[in-house]
Amino acid sequence: MILKFFELNKINLKQNRLILFYGKNEGLKNDAIENLIKNNGEVLYYEEKAIIEDSSNFVESTLNKSLFEKEKIIVIKRASDKIFKIISEINSKNIEDFKIIINSENLDKKSKLRSFCEKDKKSVCIAFYPDNEQTLSKMAYNFFKERKILISQSIINLIVNKCNGDRQNLINEMQKIENFSIDGKKITTDVVAKLTNLTENHGISELINNYFVRNKKKVIYILNENNFSNEDCVLITRSFLNQSKKILLLTKEYKLNKNIDQIISSARPPIFWKDKEVTKQQIYKWSPENLKLLIYRLSELELLVKKNISNSINLVTDFILDEALTKA
Repeated sequence: MILKFFELNKINLKQNRLILFYGKNEGLKNDAIENLIKNNGEVLYYEEKAIIEDSSNFVESTLNKSLFEKEKIIVIKRASDKIFKIISEINSKNIEDFKIIINSENLDKKSKLRSFCEKDKKSVCIAFYPDNEQTLSKMAYNFFKERKILISQSIINLIVNKCNGDRQNLINEMQKIENFSIDGKKITTDVVAKLTNLTENHGISELINNYFVRNKKKVIYILNENNFSNEDCVLITRSFLNQSKKILLLTKEYKLNKNIDQIISSARPPIFWKDKEVTKQQIYKWSPENLKLLIYRLSELELLVKKNISNSINLVTDFILDEALTKA
């Protein structure tokens, strides 16, 4: 059965066992899934790759009622037609106590998965197309207004124009700006360009990602190429702190549950799909103990930077290249 994204309220989890969301608007799909699963039983997250690698175990555990003492919802991320045979097998059993929500990127009209969900009366198929600039601009304006962050409309337009119609991309960038603005710092075009993924070299975002995968060679290259100023150092330190805390939560989860794909998929706020692989590497590279120590060091560094702005670039560079990168 085909529905429009604004008809989400027509989905009935008691009647619709298989639900397919497809399209490039990752943010809108994530919002829809969150609203759908809220207070509707236990949720299990899977990546298509993990299911395909051990399909027999996935099918067996799904069909085994002893594992389902109460109703459960299975959410499958980044799915394609490769998973159709597995889904078809499970769906044919007509088991009532579990539902499957599939999140796919673009599926053309020839897609078996899309065709089945469109035609099957008990299934739902919804396409999620990119948001228009007006919708995203209003969303950004409300986000900053609610948080009392002073930002010009021209900067909002800059962020929106670079997000390719994907609200998840926009949310990720707005959260970075929100973290930076905690100290009441002025939001300028230069700040936004350095803080977000909106420039060619990615600046601080790329620096942080390479730091946490311990790519020292790339870190040195980024530091040399970007010519960060003393004024950038509070932003850099704060960004490192935020990422450290985020990875700490994920490493704690990984220590308890070794299913890395499920940890990444169920992370809140959601991890943008382009960052998922690098986030996995970061989890593998760091232990909770080392991250706690790093957070302590970074907190000390932030205070030191604020007291010594004129020498802050040297303080931050030395910290990154020496103590933190080599010992953590």
